[in-house]
Amino acid sequence: MIRVRIANPYEWPLDYARLKAAARTVLEGEKISTAVLTLAFVTDEHIHRLNRQFLQHDEPTDVLTFPYSSPSAARLEGEVVISYETAQREAQERGHPLDAELGLYVIHGCLHLCGYDDTTTPSAAAMRGRERHYLLLLGWPDITHSDDTDQR
Repeated sequence: MIRVRIANPYEWPLDYARLKAAARTVLEGEKISTAVLTLAFVTDEHIHRLNRQFLQHDEPTDVLTFPYSSPSAARLEGEVVISYETAQREAQERGHPLDAELGLYVIHGCLHLCGYDDTTTPSAAAMRGRERHYLLLLGWPDITHSDDTDQR
């Protein structure tokens, strides 16, 4: 059983059902059958504080992933923290729907929980391929970011 919770302390207008479905689709697609996952939608200031505290990066970011178990554990557990404000900006600057940007961040974070890494060019390319796969499977446009590596 895959359980997905949403934390929305800033009360952003979110499509809870679609975001949960995106997380479940990725986990099931990556052969995870038992998981407890929280998707948290926060401000740039909030994610900046977490990024500095846990990764020593003194800047806001789009997505942070906190695994509470290994990808091979009997039950996958973790949290994906998403900056709603960054998603708004990116969607507007790149000219696509906000829900697609949020969906990309959910997919990206879930792939990290499943063991994907994007710190090298080959691993980032593999991750971008999986992001594209899930975006299209879920009915969103391919809005994957073109950078090869990142620090999410």
